Amino acid sequence: MFHRQTLAAAAAGILLTAGIGATVPAGATATASRTTTAPAMAQVVDVRWGGHSTFDRLVIDVRGTMPPVSVEPVKELRYDGSGNKVPLAGKYFLEIRLSPAVAHNEAGKSVYQGPRLLKIHLPALKGVALTGDFEGVVTVGAAFATKPVYKTFVLHQPERFVLDVARPAPVCRG
Repeated sequence: MFHRQTLAAAAAGILLTAGIGATVPAGATATASRTTTAPAMAQVVDVRWGGHSTFDRLVIDVRGTMPPVSVEPVKELRYDGSGNKVPLAGKYFLEIRLSPAVAHNEAGKSVYQGPRLLKIHLPALKGVALTGDFEGVVTVGAAFATKPVYKTFVLHQPERFVLDVARPAPVCRG
């Protein structure tokens, strides 16, 4: 009988110690939640494009602070999440990734006003698609008939990411 009482007392002591260690005073939790707020995630709100005399330009408009952006040549464009192929014609593709970023608000409603999938008739840029708004990453795909030679930069007030793609040299036939 003494042995059972000793085991029961030891088990109760362990449970109480674990419970006390996990308890946080209510005032501390309330104070922490009021003083620490997560910064708002950047929102991708539009993608637009234009033709210039020597280059085609793709602009991604962002609300909030510009997140890190990467541009990668890929063999084909795929929708994030599903992995389905993006139906844009082209031989060459660039995947533009903004992260951390979203294209929706806290309620899940889209804030993105640009094209979802669009064929474009410029000398270099042939198409653009919003390929993902998934797990804090927004991806935009661009399609080209010829291998793109490009430069990127960021402009501020308002925030926007710019991709300038050199137009292909004219073909001389004669």
